[in-house]
Amino acid sequence: MSFNIGKVCEITQLSAKSIRLYEEKGLITKPNRSESGYREYSDEHIEQLKLIARAKSAGFSLTECKEFVALASNPHRKSSEVKEKTQKKLEEVQAKMEQLKKIQEQLLQWLDACPGNTESHCPIIDELTKR
Repeated sequence: MSFNIGKVCEITQLSAKSIRLYEEKGLITKPNRSESGYREYSDEHIEQLKLIARAKSAGFSLTECKEFVALASNPHRKSSEVKEKTQKKLEEVQAKMEQLKKIQEQLLQWLDACPGNTESHCPIIDELTKR
């Protein structure tokens, strides 16, 4: 069975632009073309695109998504490879969360220090312009 890009968008909840980008970047296999030149997507493309969408929503980059597509189609893959990639992503997310927590704490300190009145003196500007 083959699908046109409109149907693929409907099924995967991805935009046509994203689908074409994933094709251009080699994340999915090239679809066949009809005699009139339109792309014809298969069930395999649908599965690849769903995998990419799920992986992206979990924070994986396009490069990492491409690796997951390759692993998904490799019957000789090892689950340890997949787990290792996922563990690495979790560690990156945790590091970002720590960084965001520090940013949050700084912003809260600044907000607490600033009177937010009509005066020109502002402790936030003082902190930002500190040498």
